[in-house]
Amino acid sequence: MKLESVLILGTGLVGASIGLALRRRGVTVLLADRDLGAVRLAREMGAGREWHSGEPVDLAIVAVPPDHVATELRGLQKGGAARFYTDVASVKARPIARAAELGCDMSVYVASHPMAGREKAGPGAARADLFLGRPWAVCATAEASDDARDAVLQLIELCGANPVPVEPEEHDRAVAVVSHAPHVAASAVAARLAEASDVALGLAGQGVRDVTRIAGGDPALWLGILSGNAVPVADVLEAVSRDLAGAATALRALADGDDDAGPEVTQLLRRGVTGHGRIPGKHGGPAARYGVVQVVIGDRPGQLARLFQVCDEVGVNVEDVRLEHAPGLPLGLAEVSVQPDAVPVLTEALHERGWQVP
Repeated sequence: MKLESVLILGTGLVGASIGLALRRRGVTVLLADRDLGAVRLAREMGAGREWHSGEPVDLAIVAVPPDHVATELRGLQKGGAARFYTDVASVKARPIARAAELGCDMSVYVASHPMAGREKAGPGAARADLFLGRPWAVCATAEASDDARDAVLQLIELCGANPVPVEPEEHDRAVAVVSHAPHVAASAVAARLAEASDVALGLAGQGVRDVTRIAGGDPALWLGILSGNAVPVADVLEAVSRDLAGAATALRALADGDDDAGPEVTQLLRRGVTGHGRIPGKHGGPAARYGVVQVVIGDRPGQLARLFQVCDEVGVNVEDVRLEHAPGLPLGLAEVSVQPDAVPVLTEALHERGWQVP
């Protein structure tokens, strides 16, 4: 079966982004949401058109919070909305179990979860390329038919993502480590800033921005996610808490003159380096070590384009780029990551063209 028509129930960031991606591939996309304003915005962005009950589609995608997946799935199936069904919630075990309890037809349902998102929410933040190259978990149960699996795999392919078969419970333990607990940890650090002095905030640099970037998510949405995966997340947070408590105890001992406490802190830092090094790099392969060229850049239109033009002229590929703004000044620092052997080439080219390269 060729996937030609899709219904997306829930036009938030993920739902609207799926709509944008599928529309680029010529798929007919119908949109539904209890928030009619969200549907209108998603439609105006080009993610699809409003769904009218009774319009059957090939695949229905339930893009709602985990606690509502099963009831929405049952409602769609009762109305005969689609031939096959999936959901894209970030928790899998509980919604699947609840769907079975409610009597949903599990033979036409394959749960899934794209591992992609942004710190921004809503259809206004949607992007057609949100899923490109990203892993997309597929949690098919034993009851799921081959045709249902194929429909979901087609969806993933059309969105440009990579399917990853995984058991629901294993999925939930995994996302607790790589997504859910990190969000809580980032929120805990950001919460300290709510009470910080103006002096501290004035000294804030890129480090604290990096650590707290994801803490800006919708608390109500995240409560639903965390409560749906409560035990695995709690397990990770308790392990992190033990590490932090041990580091705090060791630091107080160091302050009291006990130099023997230093190795405990060092060990945690080294474990952190090891863990960071295990995060997959570009294209999902092993993390690569890049050289970094720092460039002073003006805070005005066209500066990044000029910088990238230099890279193009000398044949240097930009692997990554980060911007750090200078408080109170109309300029900042661009950190351009390139292959190590390209550092002298790019540095020389920038100098020749009048750029400031510290």
